[in-house]
Amino acid sequence: MMLAQITRIVAVCLCLTMAPHAFAQKKKRPDPVKILQTWKTDLTKSEIDLGELLAGGPGKDGIPPIDDPVFVTVSDAAAWLDAKDPVIALKVGDDARAYPLQILMWHEIVNDTVGGTPVSVTFCPLCNATAVFDRRFEGAVLDFGVSGFLRKSDLVMYDRQTESLWQQFTGEGLVGTHAGKFLDVVPSQLIGFAQFRKAHPQGKVLSRETGHDRAYGQNPYVDYDETDRKPFLFKDALDERLPPMERVITVKIGKKAKAYPYSRTRQKRVIHDKIAKRKIVVFHAEGAASALDKKEIAASEDIGATGVFDPEVDGKVLKFSYRDGLFVDAQTKSEWDITGTAIAGPMKGKSLKPIAHGNDFAFAWLAFMMDTKIYGD
Repeated sequence: MMLAQITRIVAVCLCLTMAPHAFAQKKKRPDPVKILQTWKTDLTKSEIDLGELLAGGPGKDGIPPIDDPVFVTVSDAAAWLDAKDPVIALKVGDDARAYPLQILMWHEIVNDTVGGTPVSVTFCPLCNATAVFDRRFEGAVLDFGVSGFLRKSDLVMYDRQTESLWQQFTGEGLVGTHAGKFLDVVPSQLIGFAQFRKAHPQGKVLSRETGHDRAYGQNPYVDYDETDRKPFLFKDALDERLPPMERVITVKIGKKAKAYPYSRTRQKRVIHDKIAKRKIVVFHAEGAASALDKKEIAASEDIGATGVFDPEVDGKVLKFSYRDGLFVDAQTKSEWDITGTAIAGPMKGKSLKPIAHGNDFAFAWLAFMMDTKIYGD
């Protein structure tokens, strides 16, 4: 074996040892059933076989969520965020906030209130899955934590009110009082920090002042997003339609689901499509780095920022093309940015309605959405 290969393998192993889920490499793991018997979870209600749960490493809240988030201005955040640092962009009403993955990497959940709406902003590094959920549920406001369990390699959350378990990937209640129920998804985007800053100059950015000492800005999962890598603690058979770590833009409307591989969206930049009779447009522009590539996120590959929108504005269904990092509609020649906002032309100031979507690893999407269609097949 070449020296360079040996060095690279050692580096990867060291970084995985640092990772929040490093314990996942050990063969002997605690029994989830025995752990849950010490919780107040109602184990008589379950949508899954409890044997599907795996202890992912640290126990309950061993990966600490952020419950009292502090925010800074985009100008202050620029001192430690690179232009292409990936952020979860969330806008509720006039309240626009960015949650850097370099922070979410180490906490996975932020319980926040945005535009008056209680939300949980979540990120599972092992599935590259970001999702924002409305915390208002059946007359209560839930607070979420990291359970310490994984299912299909994905983060399993729990709510502190009933200690029910929830699948981060789908927002489904798995075990406990809320088993079989679903959280409402709040549309969000994964874009670069500079793109967020330009679109929302008065926006807020989650601060590194979290109350915890973590290596923010560093990726503990070096090279984890290599296309053919085998995912951690994934016991199911891999769907061979796509490489496991191929990133896919994912959309589910009603009972219909579809995946748009990055290998195709990065070439096309704009895709007009229809899912469950609803017209959508998919945007993919340069400007956001991978959070799971190099040790320093700022040095990682630019894999691009994405958005999914309803193309209809003021009764007109617009047709878009890509030009110099912007999106131009054929009808008015207006220019739109990655957030779906017209920044020049007759439509200036108008916004496309966002559609909830994900930017996931293919293995995870195909495991949870087995009946999904794949764009280009």
